[in-house]
Amino acid sequence: RFLRARLFNLEKAEKLFARAEAWRKQHNVDALFKSFDADELESSRRFYPRWTGRRDKHGLPVYVYRLASLDSALRQELDAVPSERRYQRIVVLYECMTRFVLPLCDHLPHGPRFPPVVSVTSIIDLEDTSLRDMWSLRSHLQQASMLATANYPETLHTIAIVNSPSFFPTVWNWVKGWFDEGTRRKIHILGKDPGDTLRELIDEEDFPESYGGKLKWVFEDEPCLDNDIKGAIGKMPKGPVTFIDGSVVRP
Repeated sequence: RFLRARLFNLEKAEKLFARAEAWRKQHNVDALFKSFDADELESSRRFYPRWTGRRDKHGLPVYVYRLASLDSALRQELDAVPSERRYQRIVVLYECMTRFVLPLCDHLPHGPRFPPVVSVTSIIDLEDTSLRDMWSLRSHLQQASMLATANYPETLHTIAIVNSPSFFPTVWNWVKGWFDEGTRRKIHILGKDPGDTLRELIDEEDFPESYGGKLKWVFEDEPCLDNDIKGAIGKMPKGPVTFIDGSVVRP
């Protein structure tokens, strides 16, 4: 991932990796992940992109982020969390992705063009999101985006923005600086009827009905695991877990 983020320039990739490792030591990421409260982790998922429990045609996990689900009550709850703790929550959720979701999906059969599975396909839903909503969430979104770019490079394979409102070009001018050029090239604006394009990326039974698929899943739901994932892990575990050599492991 670090090599790809720096176009396989070894010297630049080594610098990026060294900075990320220094960041991990500074924030004691391993200990934070191991000790993070399971109930707080599950509650934190309401504020960030969620795994659907499904994969795209190349075996990459499909995440969805519906901004309108962060209503005023949830935004107030989020704002009440101290800034440092919000940051730690984001870190732990990224660790869940890189330590559990990605290794699990890599363990399962997947498209030969994408070994190993080290990135995700994300659907960002802006339906019923106002300019005021976007402005109120800007620092929250910026923190998560910049943390990922700096310390979890190349974990985003495709970003599909659906139901984009007429004011989205204004919003894009705010946020495009949060991403490096490589990430910006992965963002696709699909508008109000994304089904045909999403079906090119994801089998229709593996993305939600609200976007033109056949999956009965909404943002507030737990992951709806496909049959291969159920066969590998049974049910979705709670709290911080890893997936190692075919097994769910508690840190």
